[in-house]
Amino acid sequence: MSLRPDALIVVILLTILTALGPITTDLYLPALPAIQAYFNTDVTTVQLTLSVYLVVFAVCQLFYGPLSDRFGRKPILMIGTTIYLLGSIVCLIAPTIEILIAGRVLQAIGGCAGVVLSRTMVRDIYGQERSAKVLSYIGTAMAMAPALGPIIGGYLTIIYGWRANFAILVLFGGLCILGILFVLQETNRHKDPHAIHPRQTLRNFAALLKDRHYTGYLLIVAFSYSGLFSFISGSSFVFIKTLGLSADQFGLCFATAVVGYMIGTQLGGRLVSALGIIRIVGFGTLTCAVAGFSMIAMALVPLNHVAAILGPMVLYMIGMGLTYPTALAGLIGPFPKMAGAASSLAGFGQNVFASLVGLMVAHSFNMTQIPMAIGVSTMGIAGWISYRMMIARAPESAS
Repeated sequence: MSLRPDALIVVILLTILTALGPITTDLYLPALPAIQAYFNTDVTTVQLTLSVYLVVFAVCQLFYGPLSDRFGRKPILMIGTTIYLLGSIVCLIAPTIEILIAGRVLQAIGGCAGVVLSRTMVRDIYGQERSAKVLSYIGTAMAMAPALGPIIGGYLTIIYGWRANFAILVLFGGLCILGILFVLQETNRHKDPHAIHPRQTLRNFAALLKDRHYTGYLLIVAFSYSGLFSFISGSSFVFIKTLGLSADQFGLCFATAVVGYMIGTQLGGRLVSALGIIRIVGFGTLTCAVAGFSMIAMALVPLNHVAAILGPMVLYMIGMGLTYPTALAGLIGPFPKMAGAASSLAGFGQNVFASLVGLMVAHSFNMTQIPMAIGVSTMGIAGWISYRMMIARAPESAS
């Protein structure tokens, strides 16, 4: 007997596939200083395992969406996840930092398929309004990955060494492949035979960017995610090298921040039906802006304490939990025949911008929290300004 597309096990698998990107980043964050020491390299080179991953992750998303619009979600998802598994194996056995970076490139090429196509399949199954609620709840469950990832990664690094983190990712990739084979059904009912023609692809992207609501939500998604990536890029070095925490203590701090995201997604999922997408995004972007301002203010005083960083970041993550899944539903929802392209372009935009922000934070690291705080605060405020300029005056029907 075949499973219903909206069966609980399908939602769970889509959540796991959506978490492929975050867990691949967050699990090994506590190991970055250990990787630096193992390969006897500098902070900037080690950060390439993060920033190069994100750039490739972003660029490849441009292809998976149109390919899935043409050939269907399931076969493209299987190809991508298989590439991800191969990349995880390369990372596990990497003898040099260059090979490790190459493995991270393969992980990015394959792993982005799960992120792009899972939320596209949610749109296929649930439609625009219900997808906002489902994406919020998926966001809550998905947040367990980055909440537990750094904690698990910290203990694995201390007990077994940094390679143990990539052994877990090999297992994770294999389980995802089994799920795709035996649980998922095809959800694309509007296959477009012209979707991968270069001119048609460019026309689809151009049509999306000309839409004021799509562009507004895209900016909000990119800014909110880049604020998080500022924290991801700088937090392990700030907490471990500047404040003297251990790898497992850092994992607990990171998990505390992620709890804020879970709170935000729960609030968003419960309130979106009553308040609408536009109002929820407005509350979320304002929360991110206030949190970012608080973090930079305490960094400039300076207050060199874990609470001065973690408190504002938890508040930022609450705002992001309200903003991120709801804005994604707002930008994908109105385009059922271009859902893959809409998701791809959003993923490309957020990840390219976040990688640039992350590189700036990494290159600016000066043994203080100030560069990271500048990144978080700037992105939070920019997201709120984008909302005010692009979305706030939009008619409610647009949500």
